[in-house]
Amino acid sequence: MPNYGVIDLGSNSVRLVVYEVKDDRRKTYSSKDFKSLINDKVMAGLSAFVAADGTFTDDGVRRAASVLKGHAKRARYFDCKRIDVFATAVLRNAANSAEAVAAIERESGLTIDLLSAADEAHLGFAGATCDRTIERGTLVDIGGGSTELTRIEDGRDFDNVSLGQGSLSSYATFVRAILPDPEEMDAIVGAFFERLAALPNRDAYRAGTVYGIGGSVRAAAKMHAQLRQEAIRPKTMTADQIRAILDTCRNDPDAFAHLALKASAERIHTLVPGCLILGTLMGELRAERLDICKYGVREGYLVERVLG
Repeated sequence: MPNYGVIDLGSNSVRLVVYEVKDDRRKTYSSKDFKSLINDKVMAGLSAFVAADGTFTDDGVRRAASVLKGHAKRARYFDCKRIDVFATAVLRNAANSAEAVAAIERESGLTIDLLSAADEAHLGFAGATCDRTIERGTLVDIGGGSTELTRIEDGRDFDNVSLGQGSLSSYATFVRAILPDPEEMDAIVGAFFERLAALPNRDAYRAGTVYGIGGSVRAAAKMHAQLRQEAIRPKTMTADQIRAILDTCRNDPDAFAHLALKASAERIHTLVPGCLILGTLMGELRAERLDICKYGVREGYLVERVLG
């Protein structure tokens, strides 16, 4: 059974997943057709290397290339048939996007597939539906530098959009310390609401259930489990439960910080911004239920861009 390496070059983390594929000659794939052998994440914080003028810096190029070379070395131990790298918002939105991608490719020796916003949202849908059928709803992917929305109707994805605000960019823009204070929380919500309100077809995304993919959504689920003193993170959450997380941060930040370290230490600074974005979305889209998907953009990339 062949192995394939996929590296996700994101705004917050750079993650390598090596997949073992049962049969790479199929026309269609589900989650039963592959399994991950390793899932290795480096919290590179690449969005911190974007200068005030929007350019991705030389230090950022060196940091990204260094992490990529380390991941590629690990992937080669698994005799991967191929190793693919894709990048999202941090490089897509950089003022010198093409130059930065070319520089990272030269230093790392790897080719980078720079996903468009629409491609990223679609691949998130392709991954989320690897192990389930979604007939109707809205798919939400809160990344470090952007938030993708996908309208799902009759089991297909439509109106894939990207909002240029994510959990890490919210933290970098509005938060002075580690956890945001109430005023900073309000600023994050206000900025995201303006982006959401600017959508020409916002009503199209309204749904009773939203489907969440990505680290920010999983971190929210882990935090909810800590608040409830439960060992296993939930597969579904309600809008009230998201609000309860945010209320704890507002009313007792010290207790919140201790619980957040247990829930997701590497995301302690982006946990609240991610929950604020998620809570704002659920409120504006009139969603009462969040289903947390196991698979996302990386699996969608594997199925459609690597194997497809």
